[in-house]
Amino acid sequence: MLIECKNIRLAYENNTVVNDLSFNVNKGDYLCIIGENGSGKTTLMKALLGLKSVDAGSILLGESLKQNEIGYLPQQTGIQKDFPASVWEVVLSGRINRLGLRPFYSGKDKKIAEANMELLNISKLKNRCYRELSGGQQQRVLLARALCATQKLLLLDEPVAGLDLLATEEMYHIIYDLNRKNGITVIMITHDVNRALRDATHILHLHKNDVFFGDKSHYLECETCRKFTENEAKSGHGCCEKGGCHCHG
Repeated sequence: MLIECKNIRLAYENNTVVNDLSFNVNKGDYLCIIGENGSGKTTLMKALLGLKSVDAGSILLGESLKQNEIGYLPQQTGIQKDFPASVWEVVLSGRINRLGLRPFYSGKDKKIAEANMELLNISKLKNRCYRELSGGQQQRVLLARALCATQKLLLLDEPVAGLDLLATEEMYHIIYDLNRKNGITVIMITHDVNRALRDATHILHLHKNDVFFGDKSHYLECETCRKFTENEAKSGHGCCEKGGCHCHG
């Protein structure tokens, strides 16, 4: 097990957005976190990263995972898109948490950065200025940066937001291959429920007082959860527990 969340409560601006939430993430999982705006998705991701403390409960990392071994791709901001650095500098900066007391990047750091650029087919962009790239190219650069921090776990916050259709499909394919072919565990926030149900192995759906966590097949079978997807859910639809899923109102 890589991550175990036990009965956690999280608040944003003094308002509880996640309450009594329990779930776990195992090696090789592809977990999609879905839900309406304000349901606590990004707040939860920050807690998983150790950037925010929980108000109750606990988040435990498995013995094989350290906090600095988690790769993170946040939502892009306008400032980030206009960052005046080369692609090489951006990608290599993903090794900063591994420097320790070393003041400079090592040969190993540089080899890892080069390998990840090759993996994402952006080696030819090495000397380009990051802010001159297309949105899809920028996301590949940021994903390569995140991979420089990990070969275990990627946390992705709406990685296709603002991308055109072609770049979106390319990014989804890359993420899928990183999970299935490279064995990297993925936790991704997305508003694309259909894609989540296509690619993910597990779903965490945050919806007001209703929470679903379980494998994809159960999400599709569960009537209450299906109503979430159809945007017809109402509170108080009862409870279902089966196969590791917990859906309750």
